[in-house]
Amino acid sequence: MQPHNAPNPNMEVTGKQIRRFALMIAVFLVAGFILVHIIKMVHEHRIDKATEESASAPTLVNVMTITHLPDALTLKLPGETAAWYTSTIYARVDGYVGKWNVDIGDIVKKGQVLATIETPELDAQLAAAQANLKSAEALVSARKADADFAKTTYDRWRDSPKGVVSEQEREAKKAAYASANASLNEAQAQVILDQANVDRYLVLTKFKQVTAPYDGKISQRHIDIGNLVTAGSTSNTTPLYQIVQNDPMRVFVDAPQSATADMKIGVPATITASNIPGHVFTGKIARTSDAIDPQARTLKVEVDLPNTGQLLVSGLYVDVSFDISNNGLLQVPAAALIFSATGPQVAIIDQDHRIHFHPVSIARDNGNTVELGSGVKAGDVIALNISNQITDGEKVEISESNEGAANASAPQK
Repeated sequence: MQPHNAPNPNMEVTGKQIRRFALMIAVFLVAGFILVHIIKMVHEHRIDKATEESASAPTLVNVMTITHLPDALTLKLPGETAAWYTSTIYARVDGYVGKWNVDIGDIVKKGQVLATIETPELDAQLAAAQANLKSAEALVSARKADADFAKTTYDRWRDSPKGVVSEQEREAKKAAYASANASLNEAQAQVILDQANVDRYLVLTKFKQVTAPYDGKISQRHIDIGNLVTAGSTSNTTPLYQIVQNDPMRVFVDAPQSATADMKIGVPATITASNIPGHVFTGKIARTSDAIDPQARTLKVEVDLPNTGQLLVSGLYVDVSFDISNNGLLQVPAAALIFSATGPQVAIIDQDHRIHFHPVSIARDNGNTVELGSGVKAGDVIALNISNQITDGEKVEISESNEGAANASAPQK
């Protein structure tokens, strides 16, 4: 039996094993830390190298080559259709609607009755005027009889021998004759006045029937049976109908200031509408405002075209294409323009793929494309949508895919 304070060999072995195990773990941790640090340094080195290579690599840009355009170009502009005539029909007499005969969408002929207005007050006024006329005519008959009698009496007294009647009596008969004639003239004037009043009411009664002013189509109806209507066209007066004539049709276009020289009367135009696929309408410029809108810097152009099939309606958004002359200008996409403090520029790429900024002058702005008057020539390679970080003389890399640039440079059809 071992003494109580003698060392235990098993406990000594166990302590050595623990220390050895702890030392191994520490070695593994240090090795792992060193390995992770090395991997991280390698990764950062690769990132720095890639960043450096990326920064030193030329910028990738899309380009297009400027080519000569056809002598005739197509300028496409938005337009709006308008009816040849548009009329708002109001009542000409006071009353109420007794009957309406047409509704929206109905095609009507000139003179066709659209509605009938009942006018009891006007009818009573006409009857009263006719009664006044008859009374005035009767008074004329009485005044004429008085005038005839006064003339006969005056003739007798005038032709009587002197001494038979006094001069005073002869003058009295003459005055009575003159007064009778004056009364007759007054009565005749009253007849004319009463006849004019009757004629006025008769004319107004014709407006009891609301008729179409021309061949067209009803676009609005604002009345129903029994509605009270008031004569006139004030802001407080409700219209009865709106009628339009859509054949021929007008198309209004706001042409940009740069295209005004080509907007001449007689220039052909082609009109298409997205809601009428497969249909192309043709017309000509009929008139222009011959003045530039100072706010929008546009010229109002009107194109007239037939609309026999009534496919076009007023207020429709359409595309209007004009054939205009090229005038030797070169066309580039709007994406090629760079605007600086000195004016518009384009970025031309030389044979060494270096950027050079050239000032240009804009001759005509067509929206997606711009026609340049100077600064470029056919065969120049220009960059599109270039970054403002690129400087003059910097080398760039041309994108292998320039399909979008080629499409952008094509003239509009």
